[in-house]
Amino acid sequence: MTPILEVKSLSKTFGSVTAAADINVSVKVGERVGLIGTNGAGKTTFVNMVTGYIKPDRGTILLQGRDITGQSPRYITRAGVCRSFQIPQLFLGLTAEENLVVAIGIATGRALAPHASPDAPDTRGAVEDLLSRFRLGEYRHRVVSELPGGVRKLLDIAVAVTRKPKLLLLDEPTSGVASEQKFALMDIVMEALPDDVTVLFVEHDMDIVSRYSDRVLAFYDGRIISDAHPSVVLSDPQVKSYITGAAN
Repeated sequence: MTPILEVKSLSKTFGSVTAAADINVSVKVGERVGLIGTNGAGKTTFVNMVTGYIKPDRGTILLQGRDITGQSPRYITRAGVCRSFQIPQLFLGLTAEENLVVAIGIATGRALAPHASPDAPDTRGAVEDLLSRFRLGEYRHRVVSELPGGVRKLLDIAVAVTRKPKLLLLDEPTSGVASEQKFALMDIVMEALPDDVTVLFVEHDMDIVSRYSDRVLAFYDGRIISDAHPSVVLSDPQVKSYITGAAN
């Protein structure tokens, strides 16, 4: 089967800083892949290149065999790659439901107004489905600026899912979320996504990485220094030395 994502010899520098150095990765359909590394290791640059926010200097990015290298974020989103952000990108003055209505309107090309009725054809069902899957029903009429951080994260991911992605990239989905809520949040996210949706997520919490990853890519100095099952990566001496700080 053709990989959902294949990256070949991907490289990127910013002046004298090497953010990506000859990265080669192949990801299967439906994999849950954790991306780890210290700040500046190259994780976010990798995500930004895959999603089109940064153009690589060299290399190739294939989505199900289709070359998307250097294409715009809009083009790549339409091809089936969506993302959430470390800081949720939401309309703070709108309710959770209204954010979903706007997102669905954009995804379907109808460009619905923020206060458009969600009873429009196809919209009501989509809104109700997302509110249910992401456990947001009780917050539907709450203005986003009043929502807890974890709920905003869930809503931001739900907004990304309105485009029915093949590949979903999550940038630190549990950052800013209370420690006692992080597992519940990730349970909701992973249960809400169909099995054939591939997920790559940047994460600094190794408990989250261990529990929710089928595989881990460990970044250091613009390179992938380990690529394997979480138990293998987190026991790797280089990962312990450069990333987790765990004693050997």
